[in-house]
This record gives sequence, structure tokens and C-alpha cells, in this order.
Amino acid sequence: MTTRVTFWGVRGSIPTPGPRTIRYGGNTPCVSLERDGHSMVVLDAGSGLRVLGHELMQREVPPGRVELLLTHTHWDHIQGIPFFKPLSVSGVQVRVWGAPQDGIPIENILRRQMEPMVFPVPLRAFAAEIEVHDLAPGSFEIDGFDVEAVRLRHPGVTLGFVLAVRGDGRKLAYVTDNELGAGGDYPVSADWREQLVASLRGVDVLVHDAMYAEHMIKTRAGWGHSTPQQAVEVALEAGVRRLVLFHHEPEHDDAAVDRQLEAAREHAVQLGGTLVVDAAVEGDSFLL
Repeated sequence: MTTRVTFWGVRGSIPTPGPRTIRYGGNTPCVSLERDGHSMVVLDAGSGLRVLGHELMQREVPPGRVELLLTHTHWDHIQGIPFFKPLSVSGVQVRVWGAPQDGIPIENILRRQMEPMVFPVPLRAFAAEIEVHDLAPGSFEIDGFDVEAVRLRHPGVTLGFVLAVRGDGRKLAYVTDNELGAGGDYPVSADWREQLVASLRGVDVLVHDAMYAEHMIKTRAGWGHSTPQQAVEVALEAGVRRLVLFHHEPEHDDAAVDRQLEAAREHAVQLGGTLVVDAAVEGDSFLL
């Protein structure tokens, strides 16, 4: 079996359409993993989810079930849900997994984002069968994958996901919205970084937050994001084979992301090793 990974949204905070972001893309986070065209796992539901939904509706045989894993419920990671076309199709099953926030179940949060004062159609109006499950750090199984959810350093309860393809052991880690630096005050253990590195060992591809340039990070301490160089360092520490920089700063045009990528590659070379470093591009896909 083959597993195809596709980027549908790679931007952070807010969609940024237009000519300045046309190469890397302006949609907010959404990544899919698909096994032989029938098992679909989706990571985050930013505005890129709308694009994925349109693509699925064009298929002769769309997936009967979609597993949607949410890292957290900040707006840029859930804003695509109301516009996901498969939700309007009877017989489609969508299972949503995410962490409660301040004791509020994930289902309540998703329903609130579609209440009449902010959206015209309630969640219960969709024709698809929708299941919503609360999620905590730990291991669980979904269609074709063994998943480990790990707590990240970001405001609110934010999870990263390490997905192992059942049967062949290939692994992808999705660690967006994560502060690797010393800034911020988060309810994590003193050995949090060591635990993160342990979870990332053996990962083939790490998709990691790389929002801020080095000159920005001091004024963004506590905002829950990292630099490309910090992402390189944790990838090397864990022995990851390939790093994909993700959650691009909305103020960064394509040329700025180019510079971020170049700096990250130079940093990887300086530190030694054979790490491959790329920047996430909306629409790109690869076989895991």
C-alpha cells in the first residue's frame, strides 16, 4: 500500500490570497494522508479544507469516511469546516478528533463557531454523519494508522500528531503551532523537549511550525511559534530524515519564505548531518 501526503493549506493565522503568496499558497492549515485512494486522514481544518472538499466531490468514488484530527481550535485551524462540501453528502461519515479547551468539549466549540450570530447554517444541518470525539495526549488508532498525540507549547491545549502507517512503519509527524524556544509559560513538564524528541525518533517526515524569522522571535516570545532554525535543530536532534517548514507567517510573501528556507538549509549544513529541508507548498504532494 502507498500513502500520499498532500498540502491543502500551509499558511498561519489568516488566509492570504493574492499574487504575493501564489507560489507557496495562502490557505490556512490542512494536510491529508490517503492510503490507496480509500482511507482519508486529514490534519487540521483551516481554509485549505474547503479546497480538499471540492477535490473530493470531483471523484467518482469519494472516501466514505474522513478522519479529521484537530491540533487545536484557534480560528485558522477550524475555519474550513463550514465550507467542507462532503459534509453536505448523505452517507459520508466524518469523525472529528480534538482536545477540549478549558473544560469545554470539542463538539461544543465546533457548534459554537456555527451559531447564528457568526454563521448562517448550524452544524446539525449537514447531511453527513458527524461524530466528534474528545482527545487527550496518548496513543490511539484510526483507519490504517497508529497515532500518538503529544502536547505542544502553544496557547490553549494544542496537540501534535505522529502517524505511523500500519503495516509498513513509515511515519509522519505533524507539529504545527509549537514554541521550541524558551518563551512562554506553558503547563508542560520540565523534560518536555526530551519527550518530544523521543516521540519524533524514527519519523521519516516532520512537518513543523517555522512561522517567525530569527529577528522576529524575541518580540513574539509566548505566542506559540518557532523559527526555521529551531525546527532544524529539533529535527536533527531526533534524527528525522526530512523536515518540511510549515505555518508560514501571513506577512511573508513568497520571496520571504524563500529566504526562510535558504536560512534553514544553511543552518542544517552548518550543524552537519543529512537532513533534507523543504518548505510546505499548497497543492504539493508526496508518497510517504
